[in-house]
Amino acid sequence: MARETEWMSCTGSAEPAPSVDLRTEIAHTARIYDALLGGKDNFPADRAAAEQILRAAPEVRAGVRLNRAFLGRAVRHAATAGIGQFLDIGTGIPTAGNTHEVAQEVDPRARVAYVDNDPIVLSHARALMAGAVHGATRVIQADLRDPQKILADPAVTDLLDFDKPVALVLAAILHFIDDADDPHEIVELLVDRLAPGSMLILSHASGDTDDPADAEVADRISSPYSTANAQLHLRSRAEITRFFTGTDLLDPGLVPLANWRAEATHEEWFATRGFYCGVSTKP
Repeated sequence: MARETEWMSCTGSAEPAPSVDLRTEIAHTARIYDALLGGKDNFPADRAAAEQILRAAPEVRAGVRLNRAFLGRAVRHAATAGIGQFLDIGTGIPTAGNTHEVAQEVDPRARVAYVDNDPIVLSHARALMAGAVHGATRVIQADLRDPQKILADPAVTDLLDFDKPVALVLAAILHFIDDADDPHEIVELLVDRLAPGSMLILSHASGDTDDPADAEVADRISSPYSTANAQLHLRSRAEITRFFTGTDLLDPGLVPLANWRAEATHEEWFATRGFYCGVSTKP
């Protein structure tokens, strides 16, 4: 198949998406993240939530940037290891160092399917990432809480060959999935569909701490999300480790973002001490 870029709906149709009510008065998780990164694709409600988070923990700004850095290192590792297909779910608003940019720098033939459930993100993706320069890349509107629908979507299956290794990217998305939706089962279903040799790239915010002061900060960080479009669900290190069940964690295991295959300063470790990440392979 020739190199191409197609911005698709969850049905696989190439028809223009309907107009979207951005509900700019409600803080949106993707736009809060964009504001924390210092981006411009956000509105006053998003900036107010970001400012509230930063008042509680100024190091969060460094933390979200280090999450992007981890994503880049992990994707580069997967591409260098020979994986040429990526399924990135919960991609958020495109910014520098996207999965396809890193993967296609290693292998220009790499294929990337982005999935997000929010039409706001889809609209931003179409506006910010359109153009043949992005290679074999598609953006699909679908919901992580319905993994079977994602795996059966023609826009995904036409691009990715699940009989060959795929890198599944779940970066900073699972902590927006409620326990009632069973996020561990969601990941299990997705990983089960992957061929041997596939990789799981995952990062997740944690409330696991022995320091009462840190626990109070975690509560203050979670508070702005209570009125956002999705709530923040901090999980323990043990709960995050469970997401890798059935796969083999690569060295150095499940660690703070800044410590995954990088020399972290004390400040970088401090900024990511409650934000774990890991990369694993499917045997």
